[in-house]
Amino acid sequence: QVQVVESGGGLVQAGGSLRLSCASSGRRFRAYDMGWFRQTPGKAREFVAGINWSGSKQYYADSAKGRFTISRDTAEDTIYLQMDSLKPEDTGIYYCNQVSLPLGDPGQDDWGQGTQVTVSS
Repeated sequence: QVQVVESGGGLVQAGGSLRLSCASSGRRFRAYDMGWFRQTPGKAREFVAGINWSGSKQYYADSAKGRFTISRDTAEDTIYLQMDSLKPEDTGIYYCNQVSLPLGDPGQDDWGQGTQVTVSS
């Protein structure tokens, strides 16, 4: 199973930017489609963005289109999520995991600790 460590979260004002990183902490995930998910209080975890194993295709939830960019560095086995024009509703814990594309379903049940993103108005 893929094991990951997410980082890069923090507190930012609305309109600001953050860059999240997801690194392998065990089995490498360079051969897998990977994605970012978000969990906000009172809601189920939701798909935010996904990228195929080669990095040639990206998929986004409607809420992320035009503002977020997912990318990957295969050599470093790292996934990134550049988040621009952040809104208070983007607040939540962000997780990286295997993903089934294009639907955006998680590829496994094991999750990392995630990284907290808080956007103030």
